[in-house]
Amino acid sequence: MYPPPPPAPHRDFISVTLSLGENYDNSKSRRRRSCWRKWKQLSRLQRNVILFLLGFLILCGFLSYLQAADHWKALSDRPAEEQKMKPEIPPVLPAPRKESSKPEDFPDTALQKRQRHLRRGPPHLQIRPPNIVSKDGAQDDAKEKETDLGNAQQEENTQRTIISWRGAVIEPDQATELPSKRAEASTQPPFLAPRIWKEPGPPNERQKGVIEAFLHAWKGYRKFAWGHDELKPVSKSFSEWFGLGLTLIDALDTMWILGLKQEFKEARMWVSKKLNFKKNVDVNLFESTIRILGGLLSTYHLSGDSLFLKKAEDFGNRLMPAFTTPSKIPYSDVNIGTGFAHSPQWTSDSTVAEVTSIQLEFRELSRLTGNKKFQEAVETVTRHIHSLSGKKDGLVPMFINTNTGLFTHPGVFTLGARADSYYEYLLKQWIQGGKKDTQLVEDYLKAIEGIKTHLLRQSQPGKLTFVGELAHGRFSAKMDHLVCFLPGTLALGVHHGLPADHMDLAKALMETCYQMNRQMETGLSPEIAHFNMYSQANHKDVEVKPADRHNLLRPETVESLFYLYRVTKDSKYQDWGWEILKSFNKYTRVPSGGYSSINDVQNSQKPNPRDKMESFFLGETLKYLYLLFSDDLELLGLDTCVFNTEAHPLPIWTPA
Repeated sequence: MYPPPPPAPHRDFISVTLSLGENYDNSKSRRRRSCWRKWKQLSRLQRNVILFLLGFLILCGFLSYLQAADHWKALSDRPAEEQKMKPEIPPVLPAPRKESSKPEDFPDTALQKRQRHLRRGPPHLQIRPPNIVSKDGAQDDAKEKETDLGNAQQEENTQRTIISWRGAVIEPDQATELPSKRAEASTQPPFLAPRIWKEPGPPNERQKGVIEAFLHAWKGYRKFAWGHDELKPVSKSFSEWFGLGLTLIDALDTMWILGLKQEFKEARMWVSKKLNFKKNVDVNLFESTIRILGGLLSTYHLSGDSLFLKKAEDFGNRLMPAFTTPSKIPYSDVNIGTGFAHSPQWTSDSTVAEVTSIQLEFRELSRLTGNKKFQEAVETVTRHIHSLSGKKDGLVPMFINTNTGLFTHPGVFTLGARADSYYEYLLKQWIQGGKKDTQLVEDYLKAIEGIKTHLLRQSQPGKLTFVGELAHGRFSAKMDHLVCFLPGTLALGVHHGLPADHMDLAKALMETCYQMNRQMETGLSPEIAHFNMYSQANHKDVEVKPADRHNLLRPETVESLFYLYRVTKDSKYQDWGWEILKSFNKYTRVPSGGYSSINDVQNSQKPNPRDKMESFFLGETLKYLYLLFSDDLELLGLDTCVFNTEAHPLPIWTPA
């Protein structure tokens, strides 16, 4: 038999407490030994990985600390930076009296053979799919838009600048002083700008047709491509080029001119809340200048809203690295986030049209901000082109090297892609500056004589006057639709006192551009036409090769119709424009919203949509049609404003 166990010793409360403390300390010691044992059991690789991760976390923490310090320093320096943003000149449209304010006018509602010419259109890029549609058919981004509008309402109610709109008033949010106050504190500029906007009367029936077309196009953009660059109306999706809401910005001033208050207000809210230029993306200097910079500047002048001037100055500053070349001829592309500018991968050339068709916008940006760097950069380019040899009676080659500053591919002369707007901007810079720079108009007049001498011919059998191309002494009877800007430019020059015989050429070329539309089954012009120059039976004047039969909804024909009507007051030009609008509606309109470029203008039964609505359809084509149909010839009159090559109106300067 085993003896019974000894009785348990008696412990009081204090001894229990001490015992618990002793066990606790022993437990900690055991845990420490256990952790160390586990650490020693790890392989050397495992221990190194853990140590590396710990070091990486410590480094991230240190970098975050430095970033926070820089952020707070930037906040402390903000007043000085904001002072630099203040423009020297107020918008050309002064603010009306407050008592005319009608808040109820603005209800709070939520809403690529030439694969692509360099001017007017991006290269073919990968397309992102549309947003997933919910069960009720509504797009997810629509909810985001309404949320944005709701979140912005409080700010919109507290920060206000009064803006005139056809007798009504909007009160958008503003984070800066009123433009008029900024002007009072600035020095007197060398030039002033007159008002470019006058209150129009009610739209007539044809103008209402343009408004309806715009709203249909906007419906598709708003529903399927909101905040993206371009609408793909057939697939109900979108494409990106710069990722900067290109169509929306290009259409801002069109909405204002057409009186679309609600659409403008919503688009303005997107610009205020979503448009951010601090992003790692390459943009084409020329295309982004005429569309984005030009669009923001013209909208500022029409509305008086300083938001658009602030955005324009920010964007202009981000484009300036393009000019940091040995020759001062700008690179074609610039990253607006990093400031890295470069030529295309396949060449060190820029096109002449690119580098000589950004002057209107940069000069105006300097005039508004008082910062001369923008104007000096582009005028250096203009003076350099003027001084170069290699021209042919005022005609220029298509390419220029950014390193040497010399023309390349000499002996090829065209008024089509890569050279067209060089000639346009010679005239328009002269007009913009108050007709003071005789060098500009002399170069323009010499170029027109060069066109007459080397590029002008007549077709058979209809004797249509057209502008061809010259390549090393050989003439080609090829004319891009882009050349249809020329009759309008000639008419504009005549309006401003240039030789009257330019008007005869303008009318003849306008007839040709009209026939390039009329002789197609769809009534819409092909991208490129070839003209018959020989008397042969069963040959038409206008011939189109299969690769050139597409129509991109381009504006050049209706642009020139606008100028011809304004100068001659001949209503046949309005009738021609109305025919073209009806053809757009019949062959390019997509029922769900939007208009699509088409592949075959010679097949009215199967035009074959290309599923792309370029931003210039809203920014130019419909705008020029609306102005063409206006009964008021002073609506954005030719004596008060000049249109950039993307149809954005900018003021003509007058001496102070």
